[in-house]
Amino acid sequence: MVEFVDLKVGCLIYVRYRDHVLYHRAQPETLGPQTRECVGWLVYESPEYVIITWDRDAEPPTLKGGDPKASGMVLLCSDILELRRLLDE
Repeated sequence: MVEFVDLKVGCLIYVRYRDHVLYHRAQPETLGPQTRECVGWLVYESPEYVIITWDRDAEPPTLKGGDPKASGMVLLCSDILELRRLLDE
């Protein structure tokens, strides 16, 4: 398991993770999880998962409850191979 050090909500991070593979009309025995990577802002961190946003409003949202147009991903900590802080917000 990767240890997340010196992270805080809003910081810019790099994450390398193992991802599921969806296949169609392929030989499943030849497939395996893919290693992928992402850069974005840390939204939430828990012992089980992290939430990362890679596209968000540049200005404070006008609606209460966050940015309804944000895009990102929820990653299980068990699938994260590397996670490090790039810059502070």
